Amino acid sequence: MRLHEYQAKRVFAEAGIPVPDATLATTVEEAVDAAGEIGFPVAIKAQVHVGGRGKAGGIKLAEDADEAREAATDILGMDLKGYTVDRVLVEQAVDFVNELYVGVTMDRGAGKPVAMVSTKGGVNIEEVAAENPDAIAREHVDPAYGLHPYQARKAVYDAGVDREVAGDVASILSTLYDLWDEKDGSDAEINPVMITDDDEVIAADAVFNVDDDALFRQSEIAQLEGETTDDDLEAMANEYGFDYVRLSGNVGIIGNGAGLVMTTLDLVDHYGGSPANFLDIGGGAKAGRVRNALEVVFADDNVDSVVFNIFGGITRGDEVARGINEALEEFDTIPNPVTVRLAGTNSVQGMEILNTDLVTVEETLEEAVQRAVADAEEVAQ
Repeated sequence: MRLHEYQAKRVFAEAGIPVPDATLATTVEEAVDAAGEIGFPVAIKAQVHVGGRGKAGGIKLAEDADEAREAATDILGMDLKGYTVDRVLVEQAVDFVNELYVGVTMDRGAGKPVAMVSTKGGVNIEEVAAENPDAIAREHVDPAYGLHPYQARKAVYDAGVDREVAGDVASILSTLYDLWDEKDGSDAEINPVMITDDDEVIAADAVFNVDDDALFRQSEIAQLEGETTDDDLEAMANEYGFDYVRLSGNVGIIGNGAGLVMTTLDLVDHYGGSPANFLDIGGGAKAGRVRNALEVVFADDNVDSVVFNIFGGITRGDEVARGINEALEEFDTIPNPVTVRLAGTNSVQGMEILNTDLVTVEETLEEAVQRAVADAEEVAQ
């Protein structure tokens, strides 16, 4: 579960991490009023789950009420990387002299949590990790004991943080780890931590993602779930119980298993296409579940073709084929061409059952993906 910035900052503030004064607004008038109450200058920030909001025009500074009105008018309702902005965070602007990064996540290679600090804040940390990995100081944590104070201090000093603010940054890192641990976090980041000219340390952004499987014991965070979905399609997919991520391409992808779907995404890209989504239909592929998956994918106006990649394990290929047939027969008109690849248990029988008036059947995944990419190109022309 991905919290919005305003939600994550609320969690951080309650734990003692300093954040700027801010108010959530859903209308231009609310944004202008909030800016006046907070005091100028302010930052007006789109609340959607995408990176690079500033470069995309989703974050603007305002020096007075007229600029605040203009910024809120521009941002509210805008399409930001496929998401419609319906709320903004109006936040006290921070006059900073330096930007840092602090974060906590699971290092799956080491099998341990890792706390991270970098003086390269304010930019994409993945780029920093790829281009200059030594710029990120890391401390692996024994989860039985937590992040020791000396580890937090060591990470801060190893990163080269100025001594004047090192103690405060170490305190933020320790608090962030405690939150990550106590609230079953998957990722917790502040990028940037802003340093002011009088050595104040402020969390100017906030990322906090929580393990979905732990929400049963995180009742306060679970109550926020309805507010965390930016997109109607993602909300629909959540309602149907699918693992779904909307992307920016035009080839819809449905598979049974996360690894299978990821492989399909990679092949779509490899053959020159662009994935429109990640949709893991999960175990079983009866007609109703297939129908729901197709409803989600067909509802995306960007989709020009669909590829099914199904591996029959416990679920038999002939059952899957009947489910696909029954689901497609419920549509008066099939909006987009559909290609199916079946493998595994009873896949041969399944491919014989599939109604080729409704779908194109391909024997290999490579052939199925190439067909779907070609269909998307043809529809898009």
